[in-house]
Parts: sequence; C-alpha cells; structure tokens
Amino acid sequence: MQFSALSCRLSIGLTLIATTFLAPSAQAQVDYSANGWPWIATTNSGPDAAVPGWYYNLGITGMRIELVANAPKEMVVRYVFPGSPAHGLVQVGDHLIGAGGMNFVQDHQDGYGPAVFGAQGPVSEFAAALETAQSSAGNGNLQVRISNGSGSSNILLNVGQTYGAFSNSFPENCPKSRRILAELLDYLVQEQSANGSWGNPVNDLYASLALLGSSKPTHRAAAKQCAQNLANTTAGSSSDWLVNWRYMTAGIVLSEYYLQTSEAWVLPELTEVRDFLLASQYVSHSQVDPNAAISHPGTFPNDPLDSFGGWGHNPGFEGYGPICMLTGEGALVFALMQRCGLSIDQQRHEWAYEFLARGTGTNGYLWYKDEVASNSNWADHGRTGASAVANWLSPYPESRYRRRALSHIGVIGAHPQSFPDTHGSPILGMGFAAMAANFEPIDFRSLMDSNRWWFALAQCTDGSFYYQPNRDNAGYGADSRISASAVTAFMFSIPRKALVVTGKP
Repeated sequence: MQFSALSCRLSIGLTLIATTFLAPSAQAQVDYSANGWPWIATTNSGPDAAVPGWYYNLGITGMRIELVANAPKEMVVRYVFPGSPAHGLVQVGDHLIGAGGMNFVQDHQDGYGPAVFGAQGPVSEFAAALETAQSSAGNGNLQVRISNGSGSSNILLNVGQTYGAFSNSFPENCPKSRRILAELLDYLVQEQSANGSWGNPVNDLYASLALLGSSKPTHRAAAKQCAQNLANTTAGSSSDWLVNWRYMTAGIVLSEYYLQTSEAWVLPELTEVRDFLLASQYVSHSQVDPNAAISHPGTFPNDPLDSFGGWGHNPGFEGYGPICMLTGEGALVFALMQRCGLSIDQQRHEWAYEFLARGTGTNGYLWYKDEVASNSNWADHGRTGASAVANWLSPYPESRYRRRALSHIGVIGAHPQSFPDTHGSPILGMGFAAMAANFEPIDFRSLMDSNRWWFALAQCTDGSFYYQPNRDNAGYGADSRISASAVTAFMFSIPRKALVVTGKP
C-alpha cells in the first residue's frame, strides 16, 4: 500500500512491602551532573508542563523531588500538584528527611554503572512507606518528615487505600495491578491520536500490544486503529529517516493482530513490511554509505562479518551501522511473520540470529553491536531482552536458540537493577526485558521484586504513569506520561498471556 507522510518523532532516547524495597542490591539509578541536568529539563506541553524540571515522581502523593549531592539522605521538593494529597501540606523547597515514622537511613547514589543501578536510599525507602500506608495493614495515611528553615516536623498525607499494595506475585493475582491496568488501558484510548498513533513507534508498540490483550471492545478497536495506521505508513520502500524503528513496530503489532483476528487485510501489509526489512537488512558491502567512513571512521566496516546480518536506524550501513536492539526486533519480527504463514528466507533470519550471538558474552549479556564488550559486564537489558524473545520464539528446531534465550533471560534475572535504565530508550528496554523474563518465572519474579519501587513511584495522582529520570536522561517531553503508561500497561498485561510474545500457546 502507498503510504502518506507520517510525522513521527522517534527519540532514540526514545525509551512483603518494606523488605522488598530495602533489598541490598538496590541503588539509585538517576545520573545527575553539576550543570543541573536532568533536573533542568522541562516540557512545554502535556500534564507536566507546569513542573519546572524533570524530577522524580513520588507516586500518588503529588510530589516531585530532586536528589542533591550535599543531602544524600534527603529529597528536595520541587513541585506539588494541585489537588494531590501533598498539596497545601508540603511546600516547594521542603526537604523530605523521612517517611512512615522513620528517617531515611541510606544515602542515595549517583552515576552510571552496575554499582549504582536501582534505587537505594530515600527513593526506595519512601516507596516502601507509601505502599505500607496504602496496604490493608495501613490506614491510608502516610507520615512524612520534613525539614525547612524553621525546623523539622511530621505531616500526615491522606493517600487512601483505593489501590492497596502490590501482591507478592504482582502483576499476577494482584488486585492493585488489575485496577491499574484497567485504568491505563482506558487512559491510552483517551490519549490516542485521531490517526491511531500515540506519537512514536515505542509508544505505539506497547500501547497497542497492551490493548490487544484486552477483551474490551473499545480497547480492541483502539488496537486495530493503531494497526491500520502502521499499515498505512509502511510500504515496500521508504526514504524516511530513522525508518527501521517504525517498521519493526509495524511487524510486531501487525503480526500479533493477525494472529488474534485472522483478518485478511493484514497479510498484504505484513508482506510489505517483510520486503522492506529484507531490503533494509545489511548483508552486502554495497549497502554501506560512503559518508560513514568520514562521519564514523571508527565503526566503518572493513571485516566482511562486521555488522553483517543486522539492522541499524536506517537501511544498510550508515553512521555507526546496525545495532543489537533493532536486530533483536528484526529477528523477532521474522519469527512472528512465520507464525502468520509468511515465507521468510531462513538464511537471512539466521544471519540476524548470528549477529546477536556475536554480541553476546558468556554470561548472556548482549552488548550494543555484534561484538562482546565483556563476559562479565551487564546493563541495558532491552537489547538482551529483545534477543531473548526472538530466540525463544525461533521457528527453527536447533537447540541453540533456546539455550541463547535462557542465557539472556538468566542475566536479566540475576541483575535486575538496571531495568528502568536502558540505553537510548528506557521505555523500550523495560518492555523487552519484562517480555523476556516472563518466559522464566524465577527471573520475572526477580525483575518485578527488585523494581517494585519504580511501579509504586511512577504512578501519578491522576492514575497515569510517569517517565522517571534515568541513566541517559533522554526522551523526556510532552508524551512522558503516555510512554510510561503504555509500557506499564503492557507489563501488567503479561500474565494474561494473550499474545505470542507474552507466552500464548
């Protein structure tokens, strides 16, 4: 199908209560610098336009806070939403020094790397106190301790018990997760653009998959509208910039949509996406943009196997060439398309799998490109997750695919702290990490439990979820509620196993 121009902004920055939060492996993942970044970032539109910076959200309390180097056991209040539990009680400039009747006891940490991933310190301690107050054992009141120029005092915030606390098996068999999912799906329908999109391929991927997993007619109608938009904006060829991201999303969403509905119109659209991805995959030196030798001399391919079989931001080899995140998505798309009955060149598919294998260390961690950074490093689990799902769903009988998938999933479960801190697009990475871990219950439990603090604090007073500051500190803007709400809705829908990528037989 011929496609009309799509103005698609893809930011490649595109992405047990107290005891759970205080696990010794948790650390503070936000990376802030002396020039004020990321706190000084703002957005001119959307629900956070009134907030004077990109700050941590403290759950449904309505507070946004900054972490400062000279007060490692404190959080500085920078904004309070009108009508929220903290409004009129906590003032901008107040220092939060404790919650739940106790002072914060651990320092927060700053920077990037395995030693400082997670949420150690006031962030996780506050999250634990907030959930305790919301639980059946609490009374709906959260006591917070503040310090300001006139001394310190305790304040009670009425956070209620509407949501309760997460169950130990969340998001499965968890009333709070079910309520949040239902609200988020309605929110996504409300926020969907007239053309069926949520603004970029990452949002479209998770919003449509979450909605497709629902049986509610309005949710499925919204998923179909997004699928139709992806069909209308993809073709057998394209000269758009950063185009491969959109085609990967189209391949996944259209495949899952067809596998659920068997609607005949989808197959020709999937064929167009397949043909484009075959032409876009880097399999010949003739596809190298000569300008890459000037713009990225250190990554220009000289070895015939360098980047062979992968996908980059754009067709062929430009800039620094194919990367593991997109190649993992590409291998997954081909696996899903085969389930839809499309013919896929097995050699091309296996070249993508080999690209991913060349970038995987012995510990299962997948680095940025098709080379191993280290056999002991770990972080950025999004690309590791994408490769895990692609290998798990491989249509080929050889055992190496399942072994690779299990190796990937194992490193995610063993090191869950960097979950909300993936390179480029944390939102994209979070979804794929959870998608992959779901195939091994122990690793999924590790991922959820270690990041329970994130789910407790990302929820806003209006029920939407918020994109917290992170390692790359990229991608904050008007759609930050949509992106975080979409990926949370998708992750909370995983136990339904309504999709192939979430374990549907």
